[in-house]
Amino acid sequence: MKKIVLGLIVSTLLSFSALAENIALAPDHPSQYEVKRGDTLWDISSTFLRDPWLWPEIWHINRQVKNPHLIYPGDMIKLVYVDGEPRLELKRSRHNSKRLSDGTIKLSPRIRASDLDSVIPAIPLDAIQSFLTDSRVLTKEQLEDAPYVVAGNENHVVMGVGDYVYARGDWNQQHSAYGMYRQGSAYIDPKTKEVLGYDAKELGLGKIVKVTDDIAKTELVRANQEIRIGDRLIPTEERKVQSVFYPKSPKKGIAGRIISVMSGVKNVAQYDVVVVNRGAREGVEQGDVFAIYRKGEAIRDIYTDELVQLPSERAGMMMVFRTFEKVSYALVLKATSSMAVLDEIREP
Repeated sequence: MKKIVLGLIVSTLLSFSALAENIALAPDHPSQYEVKRGDTLWDISSTFLRDPWLWPEIWHINRQVKNPHLIYPGDMIKLVYVDGEPRLELKRSRHNSKRLSDGTIKLSPRIRASDLDSVIPAIPLDAIQSFLTDSRVLTKEQLEDAPYVVAGNENHVVMGVGDYVYARGDWNQQHSAYGMYRQGSAYIDPKTKEVLGYDAKELGLGKIVKVTDDIAKTELVRANQEIRIGDRLIPTEERKVQSVFYPKSPKKGIAGRIISVMSGVKNVAQYDVVVVNRGAREGVEQGDVFAIYRKGEAIRDIYTDELVQLPSERAGMMMVFRTFEKVSYALVLKATSSMAVLDEIREP
């Protein structure tokens, strides 16, 4: 089975700063750990560290390892001490010594999957795979300016693979392939009420066959869902999916809220994909780890009759895996109590 390669790129040898001195090891941590199939970076990091996202801060490069960029089953992670400070060191198994990969996948127009029998992912891939490739956040203008389906072949109102659709729009900058999208709900900042974008799920892929004036005959070469009249055609993305994550603390001062759960519910659980109201505009980056704080309840003081807001309580952890201009997708990696939409996110 082919999956997106999601590996760990080890940073270059870090200076052993005061930050490393504050890193705490997990209780009952082992002295070494053999990587197994099915492990994730988060699991392995949690085995050694109280705060798993600090993994890169204590990584110690073993110069005998020719390619320390990715971790595979059979490799050995060892806890060593350098100048009295804990470090994690990789000992490559003989079976993996010749593996090479840069961990980058190109979308053009469709993802090129790499065999992931071996690479240890940062987080569970099954939970995020479709959100790396099939989901986008678009502006109102992008949606309204995009060509749209006006008819199906033989007067069909719903279309699938092998069918043709007729789309109307501006074809002056024609692309070879278009994703078929349907506008979803708006993402709105809970405080400022700014519209941050619109959810858009890819329904399928179309290939332009013929253009006559403003009408394009398009063959549906792939369909995840049925295509309907009114659905939009958006050019496929010429981009690279950076499938390598550096779990790390975000830039100081970034805080926000969970504004949506991609499963369509209001409650948040472990391995849910959530949308947060912070994106590239605020400096959020792929791999940023945030603590989730459950919003405190508003209660009435029985003596003063005042409405009192209780403080928020830490309830989980999440890691950002895809950013847009004003929002980001994140995966909830840990849940210690119930969480919900509008809960806060802060530096861990």
